[in-house]
Amino acid sequence: MTATAVKPGPGKGAKPDEKDDLKSIPLAEVEKRLGSSPDGLSQAEATKRLAQYGPNEIVAKKTNQFLKLLSYFWGPIPWMIEVAVLLSGVLAHWPDFAVILVLLFANALVGFTEERSAGKAIDALKAQLAVKARVVRDGKWATPPSRELVPGDVIRMRLGDIVPADARLLDGDPVAVDESALTGESLPAERGPGDAVFSGSVIRQGAIGALVYGTGANTYFGQTAELVQDVQTASHFQKAVLRIGKFLILLALGMVVLITVVSILRGEPFLTTLQSR
Repeated sequence: MTATAVKPGPGKGAKPDEKDDLKSIPLAEVEKRLGSSPDGLSQAEATKRLAQYGPNEIVAKKTNQFLKLLSYFWGPIPWMIEVAVLLSGVLAHWPDFAVILVLLFANALVGFTEERSAGKAIDALKAQLAVKARVVRDGKWATPPSRELVPGDVIRMRLGDIVPADARLLDGDPVAVDESALTGESLPAERGPGDAVFSGSVIRQGAIGALVYGTGANTYFGQTAELVQDVQTASHFQKAVLRIGKFLILLALGMVVLITVVSILRGEPFLTTLQSR
């Protein structure tokens, strides 16, 4: 996991400088790059960095639900159904028109509902994040919302706490960290001074301070959430259905053209041919 490394500028807070692996380099180097120390940041510096890095939260991508619904009327299979609806209307076959129209809307609503349910996965991920954090500001402990954490903050975690951001552990006794939300490993892992802990993990034993080095989308948890939002891969079944649909469309078009040509050569009216076929 990589995070934006920063170096302290003269007379001001840290600025973005380069990409580096802050979860494994020596802790003293992390403090130097983040322009921080075990004493934490001032409130003024934290406010400045919050504007620079953004809130420590997962931002769900907004989509126009109406346009999303309309997208289910576009594609090989919807096209085939829509052509059938149009032909039934032109030929005044109203029972067929009604049945096929219901099938068209049912297909769109089922697909839209399933994808909407899948989209709630990001909300489930966000529900696992910490709401509050214990952080040193101006030399005093405070409990601001975890969304206000910034790289360089010094936090304190104890039994039962959710790790609010990616951080490196400071001096203290080793703690047991439950990382099952991230790795699927059911047994807590022991982490000691200098080790990295990740947002969304849970402290199962002990208490210790930590230096935040990654927040928001720059955390291991945030990158996982972004992958969940961006994934748009089709299953093997969906791909097979699309291939079959395209084949049936081409086959149907070929048959229509062949039958129409033969009927015209035999002198039959076009509409009569279309209606009878």
